[in-house]
Amino acid sequence: QVQLVESGGGLVQVGESLRLSCAASGRTFSSRTMAWFRQALGKEREFVAAISWNGISTSVADSVKGRFTISRENAKNTVYLQMNSLKPEDTGVYYCAARPAYRGASTYFTEYDYWGQGTQVTVSS
Repeated sequence: QVQLVESGGGLVQVGESLRLSCAASGRTFSSRTMAWFRQALGKEREFVAAISWNGISTSVADSVKGRFTISRENAKNTVYLQMNSLKPEDTGVYYCAARPAYRGASTYFTEYDYWGQGTQVTVSS
């Protein structure tokens, strides 16, 4: 079992930055692909970024490319999402997700086994 707890969300102005954290419990964090998804009100959950078990391989959605960066610290069982140049369309609940490393990264939320409770990000214009 893996438990994920997100933090770092909040209300910011357009152009500002936030760093989200996702702390994982258990001893299997370093053997899992980690990802961030987000869900705006009334919309489907969408892929934001993913990172391989060792942090070497990352992928980000086109909508956030050049602005968001995913990283991880296995020694701290934590994955991060650095969000810069935030826009109103980045508003939503951000979720951390995990799946076994051997399955690689996926942009489909249905293919992740574990989820956090989410953290709200609101970007005000």
